[in-house]
Amino acid sequence: MSEKYRDGALYIRVSTDKQEELSPDAQKRLLLDYAKKNKILVNPNYIFIENGISGRKAQKRPEFQKMISLAKSNPSPFQIILVWKFSRFARNQEESIVYKSMLKKQCGVEVISTSEPLIDGPFGSLIERIIEWMDEYYSINLSGEVIRGMTEKALRGGYQATPPLGYKAAGEGKPFLVVPEEAKLVTYIFQQYCQYRKEPTAIARQINEMGIRTKRGGLFEKRNISYILQNKFYVGTLEWNGITAKGQHETFISPELFEQAQEIITSTFKSKKRRSVSTCKHWLAGLVKCSICGASLSYNTGKYPRFVCWRYAKGFHKGNSSISEEKLIAAVLTYLEKILNGMDFTVSYIEKEDPQFTEEDQLEKDWENLSVREKRIRTAYETGVDSLEEYKENKARLKKEREELEAKRANLIQTAAAPDTKELFLEKVKTVFDILKSDEVETETKGVFIRSIVEEIIYDKEKDTLTFHLYTPQKTA
Repeated sequence: MSEKYRDGALYIRVSTDKQEELSPDAQKRLLLDYAKKNKILVNPNYIFIENGISGRKAQKRPEFQKMISLAKSNPSPFQIILVWKFSRFARNQEESIVYKSMLKKQCGVEVISTSEPLIDGPFGSLIERIIEWMDEYYSINLSGEVIRGMTEKALRGGYQATPPLGYKAAGEGKPFLVVPEEAKLVTYIFQQYCQYRKEPTAIARQINEMGIRTKRGGLFEKRNISYILQNKFYVGTLEWNGITAKGQHETFISPELFEQAQEIITSTFKSKKRRSVSTCKHWLAGLVKCSICGASLSYNTGKYPRFVCWRYAKGFHKGNSSISEEKLIAAVLTYLEKILNGMDFTVSYIEKEDPQFTEEDQLEKDWENLSVREKRIRTAYETGVDSLEEYKENKARLKKEREELEAKRANLIQTAAAPDTKELFLEKVKTVFDILKSDEVETETKGVFIRSIVEEIIYDKEKDTLTFHLYTPQKTA
């Protein structure tokens, strides 16, 4: 009686870990040859190929998950899964045991390595486990070596990240080169933000309208502009995984301009509920609130432009809450002028509500990264990956980094506690007053400046009063 044919599937995965890794085509050819010699029929629909994906986590392998899902069908469309090596199936010993056990017991599917034949019985299973343990150790050790190499490169000021806008890679770890046209765009972004006080959203919109695209060919967004404005690479600093080093690349943004941008970012109050000024019809739109319901007064154009409570306009309450544009602007200018002439005033201290790019957050992130790295070097020493000498060197280096972070944190606390005098706030008021009075300044810029000192204005129609809520991101003395 002739031997019965069995149905099989091929699982092929290529990672970038080894230079001698067989290509997908080479693996496929070897697996099909094995199947033919061993009377295994392989349906082309059951050939699962993944390229350049790490084998440490099964969840990150879509073709693997698809194969497992099909194997769990009742009945399973195949009884054998052929792999070139067990490491192609999984390099995580725990996952390998779980999946193989599930496939064998629940689905009746066997996993076979064509290049690592095993004998039957307990001894064969033991050899299989040893092979898998070796593969997992290689994977973990390789990951550690890569991270260690990148860390050392970062400490030496090496270039390993993707070049930001304005630069291109020179190759072989050399300093990035300036791309003149892109550098002009980056400079333009800083100038628009610092000199003309345009919001990142407005800058992104303006650049998109020029037909300019990101390095990846996409449209610019607020986050792209914010990242550029806070990227220390433009002033010569390299950052990687909490490590900073002095770069050797040419810079085209002056330290003064970069620092000015950081000061504006830090000093600008950004309410999560307040929309971008660039989307407002008027520089006071969204800033004036109704005393009855608290809603914003919308700007209505026409023969006699007015600000009207939108809830009143929709009939939500009876009390009228509207004021003419001319009267409102005059009242705002008069109020600021009185402050400059000596009228007493109070200023609220409001912390920034948008902590996406704060220095405090970066310090906290650096602190957490440092703790993780300290655990890693200790583990590397305890498991024999690093020698005692290597452990001492790494420990000393991280200790120095911790001391530097502690100094930065102390300086940040001291700076945050430093009061902003009323004299400095009056200088801000004077700047805002001059901007608002100028007919040459555009609406968006006026909106940005008024919002740098005024959180909101409450309008009471019945009493005919405007209550100004001034604020500062620093405490006033």
